Amino acid sequence: MQTVILLTKEGLSKAKAAYENDLVPCKAKSALFQAKKNGVTITAYRSGKVLFQGANHDRESSRFQGFEKQRTPGPSTVTSSKTKKKRPTLPQGFADWGVIGSDEVGAGAYFGPLTTAAVYVPRNKVDELRQMGFADSKNLTDDKIEQLAPYIIKNLPYHIVNLTPDFYNQKQESGQNVVAMKALSHNFTHNQVLAKLDGLPRPDAILVDQFVQGSSYYRYLTKNQQIRPDLPTYFITKGESEHVAVAAASVLARFVELKSMQELSAEAGVTLPIGAGKEADRTAAKLMKQKKDLRHFAKLHFANTKKAQALL
Repeated sequence: MQTVILLTKEGLSKAKAAYENDLVPCKAKSALFQAKKNGVTITAYRSGKVLFQGANHDRESSRFQGFEKQRTPGPSTVTSSKTKKKRPTLPQGFADWGVIGSDEVGAGAYFGPLTTAAVYVPRNKVDELRQMGFADSKNLTDDKIEQLAPYIIKNLPYHIVNLTPDFYNQKQESGQNVVAMKALSHNFTHNQVLAKLDGLPRPDAILVDQFVQGSSYYRYLTKNQQIRPDLPTYFITKGESEHVAVAAASVLARFVELKSMQELSAEAGVTLPIGAGKEADRTAAKLMKQKKDLRHFAKLHFANTKKAQALL
């Protein structure tokens, strides 16, 4: 069992630092380093490709989510293959269907929650949302998100799962990786939205902004005894470009994440940065020095925690 991810230059440096105490000799000339940790063999190449082999390959690779060179279905889904997989296609006219779309934010950020949202956009609302400018939240300013999110809250069935750092750390420490948390959160929001239709036409389908292959997604649901909605469900990357429902979910998730970050920053007494760069290291070190409970603000399994300790 294995996973292959392609990391940015920063991501590759992050991986090298994360495994500096677990290095083993490597014969491959093109390899940057090889390490063994938690039953997984990690081989990093100068090209940015990192190979994870072993029973816990998906859990180990998920540590570097948010540092991929390009957006992919998720580090646990990009596996080595002799044939390049084509991007899946959706049914003709799908963009105009009534769809429950779901997306999540915060998986690659050290501070703050992992936030997942699902929104149902009926057929008669699709054009309206397009004209309002709904798009992937990463491409919108915070002001635009503040403007758009209230429309969803007021006019459309939606549901949000906001995993605070405290809860996230508890789950992660108990052995549940971030990919599993995402899958369970997405599925839960779908079921909750279906329970809130309140006389609206039944959705034609569900569209998940893909972070893992469908087979793995459903395996997590079965393992955790979650019920799947009885609707056609599709998985595709950059789902916001395929249906405005995913764009709406992205906006709503980001809106909630921003609010959560504001509240956590107020508790911390310092503005918590987005992402997992050097500013996150410095901020974490500051909180540690002040004897603040870091697990209340950050995802502790990120390499930033060790880097912050080193700064102290």
